[in-house]
Amino acid sequence: MDRYARWNALLEILTDSGRISVEEAAERLDVSQATIRRDFDQLAQQQMITRTRGGAVANGVSYDLPLRYKTAKHAPEKQRIGAAAAALVSPGMVVALNGGTTTTEVARALAVRPELTGGVDDAQLTVVTNALNIANELLVRSRMKIVVTGGVVRPQSFELVGPLGGNILRDVTLDIALLGVDALDVTLGAAAHHEGEAAMNSLMVARARRVVIITDSSKLGGHAFARICPVDRIDTLVTDSNATEQTLAAFAEAGVKIVTA
Repeated sequence: MDRYARWNALLEILTDSGRISVEEAAERLDVSQATIRRDFDQLAQQQMITRTRGGAVANGVSYDLPLRYKTAKHAPEKQRIGAAAAALVSPGMVVALNGGTTTTEVARALAVRPELTGGVDDAQLTVVTNALNIANELLVRSRMKIVVTGGVVRPQSFELVGPLGGNILRDVTLDIALLGVDALDVTLGAAAHHEGEAAMNSLMVARARRVVIITDSSKLGGHAFARICPVDRIDTLVTDSNATEQTLAAFAEAGVKIVTA
C-alpha cells in the first residue's frame, strides 16, 4: 500500500470512528507503528487530522478529502466507468468534463482513442473543463482541443470555480456533459459538497444537449450540500455493476438511461 492509499485508509477510519490509536492503525493497515506515527504527523501538518497522545482524531473535514487522497477508493470500478462513459463520445463532439477521480478516468480513456484526436488546427474533439489536472492529462496524452474555464483554483479538487469561469461557460454550446458528482438521488438529484463546484457544474448542465452523470455505486442514494441539477435533466447514468437492481430501477423509472460497467 503506497503512502496516499494508506493516508486515504486512515482518513476513512477516522471519518467512521472519530479517533484511532497508533497501535490499532498499525494493526489494521499491517504496517509498523513508526510508519503510522509519520503518517499522523504529516496529515496533522496538513490540518487533515489532530494528533493526540498515542493516536489521532478527525478534524471533521474528511467528507471532502483532497483529490490526491481519493485515487485508491473504488479504483477498478472508476476505471470501468471511465471507459464506458468515454464510449459515449463521438468524433467532432464538444465535451464538458468536471473534476474528480472518475472523470479523470474518463479523460484517460478519451486520450487513448486515436479517432478522437487530430492536428492542432483540425482537432476532432473539443473538451471544455474546469479541472486543471484533467486539462493536463489530455494535453500530455493527446492532440485534442482543450478549453479551460477561468476561475479560482480549489486545491481539494484542482477545479476552477467562481464567476470568471461562468462567463466562459455561458458562451459555449456543449454536445455532452460528463459529470462526476458527490451524490445522486432520484428525488434530490445530483449534488456536490462544495457550492462553487456545484455552480460550475450547473452551468455545464445548462449548456449541454445531453447530461451524463458518472459515479460509482457508493454515491447512489446519497446526498450532498449543493444541488447540481434535478434528475429530469439527466439523460444517462454510468455506474458500476455493484449498484442494486432496486436503485437502478428507480432511476430508470425516472427516465434516466442506465449504463453499468
